[in-house]
Amino acid sequence: MGLLLGMTLGAGLFCVWWSCWVPSARDPRGPSPLRRRVEDTLRTAGVSSASSSGLPLLVVACGVAALVAFGLVVSLSRSVPVALCFAVMAAWLPVGTVLGRARRRREQWRRLWPDVLDNLASAVRAGLSLPDALGRLAERGPEPLRPAFAAFARDYGVSANFGQCLDRLKDRLADPVGDRICEALRITREVGGSDLGTLLRNLSAFLREDARARSELEARQSWTVYAARLAVAAPWIVLVLLAGRPETLQAYAEPAGGVVLLTGALSTLVAYWLMLRVARLPAETRVLR
Repeated sequence: MGLLLGMTLGAGLFCVWWSCWVPSARDPRGPSPLRRRVEDTLRTAGVSSASSSGLPLLVVACGVAALVAFGLVVSLSRSVPVALCFAVMAAWLPVGTVLGRARRRREQWRRLWPDVLDNLASAVRAGLSLPDALGRLAERGPEPLRPAFAAFARDYGVSANFGQCLDRLKDRLADPVGDRICEALRITREVGGSDLGTLLRNLSAFLREDARARSELEARQSWTVYAARLAVAAPWIVLVLLAGRPETLQAYAEPAGGVVLLTGALSTLVAYWLMLRVARLPAETRVLR
């Protein structure tokens, strides 16, 4: 407990020291591709809004989880190498939670986008303007996507700038299909055209076929993902069961035991990454951000 309190005090002092420095100017070239992917994942998961405030919170959550896990395991097992392994696992827990939430919401949105396109096509065919058609989705669109379109309606009611409101909508959605829809509406608004309804209906049919094919593939490869998770968890479950014997923990406290733990951790991580890499389906990228 004393070690845990000391580490918590050190983390607090580091945060105080970090707050004393003025942040550097933003790079005019924009964030790096990795930072963009992280921010898009956070927005899709609902952790942060159009700002990037969710990234520091995620880093803090990982650090807190690692410190708590390290303190608990050290207090129970008196083995620093074992505690470090479980601290690394706990540090990944917030990241895994965000990735899982973003993946589930992306799969849900993939099934809902055709309904959005159908509503837009019917609104355009009824003679509504493009801002009104998008604003109507806040009431008649799919439930999970209504907050984004309600925010668009508020932005347009305040600024009446269709282009800027579309950019903010794209940032809130952080979805490739949303980018395509917004850009199609932007082009129609700027240059005009009578084929928007046909374009939306064709895109809706294409997305339904794509969602059906992906659902079948995901159902077939789900056993690979479950097998990978079981293969990763099994050695550490055995380690937890063996932790009740003091001689086992004493063996891992030696340098050779630390090497065994490090080798096992690296092997499980590499094997899990390879299995997920083989079973992963190609994901769309945001080329129209």
